[in-house]
Amino acid sequence: MKTSTKSAQLKEILAQKAMRNRFHRLFFTILLLLAAVTTGITAKAQKAGGKYFNNVDEHGVILDGYDAVAFFTDNKPVKGDPAFQYTYQDAIYYFATNEHKELFKQDPEKYKPQFGGWCAYAVSLGRIAPIDVNTFSITGGRLVIQHNERAVKGWNKDVAGNLVKADKYWPAVSAKNGRQITTDEEKGFLNNTDKDGLILQGYDAVAYFTENRAVMGSEKFSARYNGATYWFASEKNASMFKDHPEMFAPQYGAYCGYAMSVNRLRPINPEIFDVIDGRLILQHSKDAYDKFHDGLAGNIAKADGYWPKKVKKNAGKQVGFDEPAK
Repeated sequence: MKTSTKSAQLKEILAQKAMRNRFHRLFFTILLLLAAVTTGITAKAQKAGGKYFNNVDEHGVILDGYDAVAFFTDNKPVKGDPAFQYTYQDAIYYFATNEHKELFKQDPEKYKPQFGGWCAYAVSLGRIAPIDVNTFSITGGRLVIQHNERAVKGWNKDVAGNLVKADKYWPAVSAKNGRQITTDEEKGFLNNTDKDGLILQGYDAVAYFTENRAVMGSEKFSARYNGATYWFASEKNASMFKDHPEMFAPQYGAYCGYAMSVNRLRPINPEIFDVIDGRLILQHSKDAYDKFHDGLAGNIAKADGYWPKKVKKNAGKQVGFDEPAK
């Protein structure tokens, strides 16, 4: 009887021990998950939160770890050393030498990258983009860096003017954590977009030409043109659009072509389209498509005639759709 009792007690003790072990494993698993989540949140907060909106890595380091002072003294990118670091305006700077670190500390406003270390040309267009340190330039004594060679070309078309725009739009861009803002230049256009400025309901403008079909794009491959954001199915298509946006952009701001021929603004079905003489024209429905093609040349001429007046009247405004034509 005593042996049986001891056996039962031993089983109970072992069961309790196993339960504690399972609890401990579960507890530490939860702790690890919380730590991972917290680390992710912290990394994002370093980049998009705080008082300053800086282009920093997951450790809070700006300029991809390159020496801010060296751009001025050596006229080239020089990798910094974590042994010589200094924190300024929520960003950690690495320097190649202690001498450069001391120069920066004495006058950080002189050496810091402009626009939080984001692409200067992108900021002049009302948004952010990452940087390639090899695209840097010193403009008016200020360190500006671009995203790539296309951005360099865009910037160099009007350096002084683009710098003025970047200075003007940076407060709003940084306040929105880098999300696209509507610039003054974009207010002169009229587009059929959603609340986030996306045109064609996210379909790839280039694919209509290259594949003769409607292909859904991705936010990963995007471009901005005339006040609208475009998505593409591939980097290749995005690059083609950026090189010649006027070739691929839809006619009539992506409003229904037939509706425009009768002086109305109507939505589209992105899968009902034509490429006519190199122009992308979309329609609201199969009925609209058929009516547009009944006297096609004349309807295009009418739409072309009405469109400038619509733009003049409605550019820069929140515009609702007109009632269907009777």
